[in-house]
Amino acid sequence: MTITVSEQAYNELFQEAEETTTYLTARDQSNQWDSICEYPPTLGQGLIRRIRLREGIWLSIYDYQLHDDLVIGGSDYFQEMGFSFFLQGEYSYDDMPHEAGQHLVCGSGNEAAAVRKEFTKLRFLQIDVGLQPGVLRSFMGNDSGELPPELQHLVHSPEQPSNWHLGTTTPVMQSIARQILQCPYQGISRRIDLESKALQLLALQVEQEIELHTERRTISPLKSGTLERIYYAREILLRHLDCPPSLSGLAQQVKLNEYTLKQGFHQVFGTTVFGYLHEYRLEQARQLLLAEDMKTSEVAQAVGFANRGYFAALFRAEIWTQPEGIPEAANK
Repeated sequence: MTITVSEQAYNELFQEAEETTTYLTARDQSNQWDSICEYPPTLGQGLIRRIRLREGIWLSIYDYQLHDDLVIGGSDYFQEMGFSFFLQGEYSYDDMPHEAGQHLVCGSGNEAAAVRKEFTKLRFLQIDVGLQPGVLRSFMGNDSGELPPELQHLVHSPEQPSNWHLGTTTPVMQSIARQILQCPYQGISRRIDLESKALQLLALQVEQEIELHTERRTISPLKSGTLERIYYAREILLRHLDCPPSLSGLAQQVKLNEYTLKQGFHQVFGTTVFGYLHEYRLEQARQLLLAEDMKTSEVAQAVGFANRGYFAALFRAEIWTQPEGIPEAANK
């Protein structure tokens, strides 16, 4: 079954849920920087944690499972600047899929109405790093506070349209996101540790933005036909996780030469063809291990890891650890 709600009704449900907010750090109202509230129970089960790190920087952690597929009718609103890292789950904006292994870069500005769809297939787990434009200017701006040309698209006034795009989350970004969820500290030590991790993610994201916009100036944009073939190549890879074609075989199937396929794939997804496949397999395996009652060997076979020993070593690594950034109640 699918539930459809308006943006206004959706926000009202969250306002009601926030009445149950629990502050985890101090009784002093002025020092309540770490809070947690229940996800609206009419829609699903889980928790939302909000952590104010310093003036202008905050973290949000979403961990929930929907009762039914959800469609949210959008309306125009002012979009704050921030970065969203999708660790688990699946949803779409205006039928553009957003999935685990991707991150969303949002510049500030007016966000036009869009229809958001969320799906019940998997538990939803996402980390947001939000910041005010002044923070970015303090780190990256010149003496006058002006940002480099490569970053100016991230800061718009409420009258200007916002700028957003999807990117591929690198293994280093994923590792830092997991460390945020598994932070072992409490009190002020926790706040310092989480702020350092948020700034690391910000640094990596800014570096990626600068590289991306530098490439756009130096690399000719792909023709529409070539772009379609690049996406078709990815579709073929993901349909054949257990036995993907060779690079030459994939190039033949999508009717591109190997050089164009390699260059175009890296230009669109920010990684190599088989680097993308490897990271996708890891993420699918992690989701299966968390969501299904399957043995490690069965998961390895399902996602195409022929070397069981190699997969077992990955399983024992940190990225497979059960997240602990949200209390256990959210995982039931």
